[in-house]
Amino acid sequence: MPSNKSAQGGKAFGLLKAQQREKLEEINKEYMEDQKYRDEDDLPDKLEGFKNKYSEFDLNDQGEIDIMGLKQMMEKLGVPKTHLEVKKMIQEVTGGTSNTINYRDFVRMMLGKRSAVLKLVLVFEDKANGASCKPDGPPPKRDIASLP
Repeated sequence: MPSNKSAQGGKAFGLLKAQQREKLEEINKEYMEDQKYRDEDDLPDKLEGFKNKYSEFDLNDQGEIDIMGLKQMMEKLGVPKTHLEVKKMIQEVTGGTSNTINYRDFVRMMLGKRSAVLKLVLVFEDKANGASCKPDGPPPKRDIASLP
């Protein structure tokens, strides 16, 4: 891989993103080999989805989601939170050890049995983006006899 010193602008950004994706992929491989998560249904698909979601909200491109990144994520998902609420969410995910969410913490939270607020929001958002519950087209014609 060429060095970042010779790349500029979009090429440097592309190289940075490629390196970050490689790091996330390595972490995904660790989870695939971990005996603790062997029983998880569709683990490769879940990890790929987690990687994509995490990359989408890593706004500072440092490999971690910080307070502002999480705040913007929640606003984008339609669940705006205050600064204090976002700090509490990060503490819940990291166990109070950090002010940012790294990918390992993110995957541990999503695969874990605990119901973290962030996990609930992301799961709800994925279901909302899935199949539409509303039928397509105009409503069916009804007559007075079919009314309750």
